[in-house]
Amino acid sequence: MAVVDELLRSEADGTISFGNYALKDKAKLENFEHCGDLYKVKTYKTMTRLEKNGMFAYESVPGTSVLHFVENARETRFIVEGDEDAQITVGLNEDTEYEVFVNEKSIGKMKTNLSGKLNISVELAEADDVSVRITK
Repeated sequence: MAVVDELLRSEADGTISFGNYALKDKAKLENFEHCGDLYKVKTYKTMTRLEKNGMFAYESVPGTSVLHFVENARETRFIVEGDEDAQITVGLNEDTEYEVFVNEKSIGKMKTNLSGKLNISVELAEADDVSVRITK
């Protein structure tokens, strides 16, 4: 499995990767600029959190590494890795219905709450990594 040693990095394909679930102590990186946006990440074994321009974007409990994270008006997609199953919360549009795909298999349609958060669980204990795609 590939943790993100830099905590947050830009990828050649225009996406970002972040998080290091192997850390025993909290680590954070602030004011990381990518494509005109400012990101902040906090990560360690029990939690990984990403903020974009001061707004909530992603959180996992326990901590995870997220590869090739990208979001646009139509979808949010990423690959997630970790030592154990994780509860993931993604910041999206409030009170909106999305279809969620895990490893390209639909797990159904879900609606965000009034704060725009969508919660999903992913089974990581038995997998090298899991792809997640959330579409409007």
